[in-house]
Amino acid sequence: MISEANQKAIEAAGLSFILGMKIPDIPYQVDQWRREHPGQDVPDGHVFTQPWPAGPSSKRRDQVIYYQYKADRARRTLRGIDEQVAKAAKAAAGLAPVKRNRFIRLDGAAKSVNRELEAKARALAGLKGYVTNLQACPDGTPVTAEFVIGSYRRLFEIEKSFRMAKSDLQARPIYHHKRDPIEAHLAIVFAALAASRWIEARTGWSIKKFVRTARRYKTIQIQAGNHTITAADPLPDDLRAALDRIHHDLGAH
Repeated sequence: MISEANQKAIEAAGLSFILGMKIPDIPYQVDQWRREHPGQDVPDGHVFTQPWPAGPSSKRRDQVIYYQYKADRARRTLRGIDEQVAKAAKAAAGLAPVKRNRFIRLDGAAKSVNRELEAKARALAGLKGYVTNLQACPDGTPVTAEFVIGSYRRLFEIEKSFRMAKSDLQARPIYHHKRDPIEAHLAIVFAALAASRWIEARTGWSIKKFVRTARRYKTIQIQAGNHTITAADPLPDDLRAALDRIHHDLGAH
């Protein structure tokens, strides 16, 4: 989670954000829906929208919060709550040691299950919050819940890139103390990352497979007087086809 101070710093830099957020209390929109639909389950995938305009003295931009309910997420969360409450009940009865368990209430030496917290946790099960300060989508169309949530879910691609950067690019940690070498190191790593992702997109290979395959095939040039002798290992058909796609794309640009 990104702190409020960091959110302000992002906006001060002229940037927009889409962030996941904690839900400390039951949102008003969710509570209202349940009052209007007693005894009904929230539909799977339903999204509650909460505009959050900036106040007259606020320095932040207008924001919108989207709360999405997923039945599968609720199922997994409720199963975890059941397990924790069962452990808390055993601890309260003196049948198990008291360990870290948010549903145990301690009042001096007395132990009990915090039923109020349990009810709140069950009411929040299945909900996930997303907050954004985007004023419009990149193509100029209005921001929608589908765009915000879909963009956030692509976070795994960024995480995959950083995992790949450490394993396949072998970008070792280098400790710098001055701004210029820090920025230079980051620029090199991100340039390699961008090139690697582009190669993956153009060839259909993972960068690990591409590097491992191409590493075995090298070209050596020997200057002998006025003659240049080139010795090259023959490339396999699949690697040659992958390289041809890269060369074709570079030539188009």
